[in-house]
Amino acid sequence: MQIFKKPNDSAIRTAFCLALTTAGTVAAMPLATHAEPSHGIAMYGEPALDAGFTSLPYANPDAPKGGTIRFAEPGGFDSLKSWVLKGNPVFYGTMGMVTESLMYRSIDEPFTLYGLLAESVEVDDSRSWIEFTLRPEAAFSDGTPVTIEDVIWSYETLGTQGHPRYLGAWSKVEKIEQTGERSVRLTFNVEDRELPLLMGMRPVLKKAQWEGQDFSESGLEVPIGSGAYTVERADPGRSITFKRNPDYWGNDLAVNAGRNNFDTIRYDYFGDANAMFEAFRAGEVDAWRELSPAKWDSEYDFPRVTSGEVVKSEIDNDRPSGIMGLVMNTRNPIFADWRVRQALTEAFNFQFINNTLNGGKEPRITSYFSNSELAMRPGPAEGRVAELLAPFEADLLPGTIDGYTLPEGSERALDRRSLRSALALLEEAGWTVKDGVLQNAEGQPFDFEILLNQSGSAMRNSSEMQQMVDIYVESLRNLGITPEITLLDSAQYVARTNAYDFDMTWYERALSLSPGNEQMLYWGSNGVTEPGSRNWMGMNSPAAEAMVTEMLNADGPENFTAAVRALDRILTAGRYVIPVSYSPVSRLAHDVSLHYPEQIPAYGDWPGFMPETWWEASQ
Repeated sequence: MQIFKKPNDSAIRTAFCLALTTAGTVAAMPLATHAEPSHGIAMYGEPALDAGFTSLPYANPDAPKGGTIRFAEPGGFDSLKSWVLKGNPVFYGTMGMVTESLMYRSIDEPFTLYGLLAESVEVDDSRSWIEFTLRPEAAFSDGTPVTIEDVIWSYETLGTQGHPRYLGAWSKVEKIEQTGERSVRLTFNVEDRELPLLMGMRPVLKKAQWEGQDFSESGLEVPIGSGAYTVERADPGRSITFKRNPDYWGNDLAVNAGRNNFDTIRYDYFGDANAMFEAFRAGEVDAWRELSPAKWDSEYDFPRVTSGEVVKSEIDNDRPSGIMGLVMNTRNPIFADWRVRQALTEAFNFQFINNTLNGGKEPRITSYFSNSELAMRPGPAEGRVAELLAPFEADLLPGTIDGYTLPEGSERALDRRSLRSALALLEEAGWTVKDGVLQNAEGQPFDFEILLNQSGSAMRNSSEMQQMVDIYVESLRNLGITPEITLLDSAQYVARTNAYDFDMTWYERALSLSPGNEQMLYWGSNGVTEPGSRNWMGMNSPAAEAMVTEMLNADGPENFTAAVRALDRILTAGRYVIPVSYSPVSRLAHDVSLHYPEQIPAYGDWPGFMPETWWEASQ
């Protein structure tokens, strides 16, 4: 088995660590002014790579081109427009192979962008505006040039008709204007140091293809993009195939060296994880992310592994765990009381579930930023974190300032101590067990539905998710609670979660080393009523929004980290999600002919790693 960790002596990793852990030194340094056009832009300081770099450090510029890689995806799709809310679109990341943005994000730095469609970028000292200059050779796959008109139309259309993930940042743009034959400037109406970077990452679409249509509608028209791949074939609900464009305009860019190596990339869709895994075992799929450490150790003795046709690789990372588990929708009044949410968390016997399903091998998510320097520290808040939280003390839930820890659980299925604690909390909140049923003073039972996607999720297959919920439901019966479990196909599940039409459901949010504006989409109050946000729990917290604002305007890594840790405390002590385990490594089983660079980026196995930096070659 191949096990790769990031080199300890990597210059990039050293810079990353300095940015977060020796914040006092870095914060004392003046921020880069970018008084003139530059090849890249970083959230703090300068990009790690200078203007003369020849490739990203985690890409192999000598990687051969050619071959095919095949993946398995759960569920299906009925739209190729992953930039709008409507429909059940093909995975957003795959369309990133077809379209491009002005800048490209390095996954070896917390938040740094290098020029892609744009040959240069310029910002003022306060970052109140940003200006991009297009490369003269940039072109769409049909041979027509990418123009400033395309850029402006794309930004305005995504900002007004696109998915909610685009709308919040666009509301902070005062104006967008052409400033030269190949240059465009965005001016902002708020102080937000992250905004210039976000504006560099929006997909640029071909105006002539979509003009005159209702862009907000879903559709299967094949997008014309400027990326390295085109859609060769789309069979809704079954498969989508991307073909490398031999005439891709950006083949010789340093940022693309060692990337986009496969001639063909295919995604086949399956009804559930078991069917997907069987396809991999049979050789119909080339790479598989194993989410269960127990299965990784016990179920990889099938013929293609023992013959050497399939190898196992573990990819390390320094990124935050994010949050994953069962989320409670506080729009439902029964979940509005934090004591109820804590009681339901007490009833989730993590230790027993983890031992049963994972052999106890994976750590629990104890904060939204576990596994990183951004995670809140144990015990009471101190220093700058305490200062940030102090103005909101009266409205913060118990544990936010003085420290919050999850219940320990028990090795036995019946965790009597936690159940007693849960019953006491429920009684405080006005719920008591009568005739074996948990009821309020009016005799209304504590009924709710657990909604699940029968195709599973990005980080949990459907069978494991179902097992976890089944064990949990048995525990809840001891409290007089019998939830209804509803399984839906992907399209129905997306429709209901976009509309917040659920009580409890499975929840996953990946978080980066540089959280910013997207945090408002995750936890902001607008998401309480506006459909399609990621605020599935329906939280409305002025303190959380204030911490996000602090993050966006922090003058250096020290203050930024303090703001993130304060936000982490608010989220974790909010008790909105019953967290499960996370894996500090990615487990990838893949065809022996598939290879990846020896230097692993800070983010590890993350969008931008596979298939982008992989290649096919015989042994």
